[in-house]
Amino acid sequence: MSSTKVNLKDLTLPQLENIFVDLGVEKYRAKQAAEWIFKKGVFSFDEMTNLSKNLREKLAGLSWLSRPEIHTKEISQQEDTIKYLFRLHDGETVESVFMKHDYGNAVCVSTQVGCRMNCRFCASGLNGLSRNLSPGEIYDQVLGIQQDTGQRVSHVVLMGSGEPLDNYHATLVFITNIIAEYGLNISARHITLSTCGIVPAIRDLAEENLALTLAVSLHAPEDSLRDILVPINKKYPLNQLIPTCAYYAEKTDRRVTFEYALIDGVNDREEHAQQLAHLLEGMLCHVNLIPANPVAERGVVPARRSQVSLFKDILERQGIATTVRRKLGADINAACGQLRRRILST
Repeated sequence: MSSTKVNLKDLTLPQLENIFVDLGVEKYRAKQAAEWIFKKGVFSFDEMTNLSKNLREKLAGLSWLSRPEIHTKEISQQEDTIKYLFRLHDGETVESVFMKHDYGNAVCVSTQVGCRMNCRFCASGLNGLSRNLSPGEIYDQVLGIQQDTGQRVSHVVLMGSGEPLDNYHATLVFITNIIAEYGLNISARHITLSTCGIVPAIRDLAEENLALTLAVSLHAPEDSLRDILVPINKKYPLNQLIPTCAYYAEKTDRRVTFEYALIDGVNDREEHAQQLAHLLEGMLCHVNLIPANPVAERGVVPARRSQVSLFKDILERQGIATTVRRKLGADINAACGQLRRRILST
């Protein structure tokens, strides 16, 4: 695609309005175009039938519309999870997951091709970071899945490949468009953003006045262990991260979720549970325990079920709200980075 043309899915409504004004067109026409792009998900300017042919031709001359291309799709045996590998315009690929829940349909999206955070239990970073995704490339994952399944997406989780706050601007534009009336109009309260703990960006996000759920990949209750499991901890240790999360909860009045992947013999002992309860004491939060997905290249083995139950009991006795994540899509490598890495290696 020509570098001189802009993908309209990468823009917010005010930016679209500026383009239309520069073309000498009424500003309200930009919202009509935005509805075609973000709500109806069209891929051609010719489909925008309430815009004049002349205007459509002008738009086609200076811009383009990205199209989600499904490279691979795998459906779980329970048919409650579908794993997608999307091919991008430059040949790169990213993963997304469609999940059926009692409360609605959720899509887990990627924000980067690969990842540079190098978390020990995650397959996304095994090949490092290739590049950031644009806002439109993130949005296309939701549109593509919604159109492929024929089912409305009600919840979005930014928990696929990549660190959303390492691609802050594109992530924010994506969220702005998907919660908008001209977009899919998904409630901000139904959007969860997962981060490994980039402290300045968490504070910036708190100031955006969005009602997002913040999910922090914690995975260890003390610095020496977290330095190994989540290397960004060396830059933003727990004495910075935890107060910033408390600030986010206070500023947004939203409970912070702490993700904790339990790895057999590494971070699943009783002493770790006690340390975690002490670390989070008094904060508006809850802990989501995750039996870690096996990653052979990382030597990751999930904790035993009995150990998960014991860990949960200890936290709850200390007054920490705790859940154990329902395991979806294990038979189709639904965890971050697994499908892409397998396809690339063939």
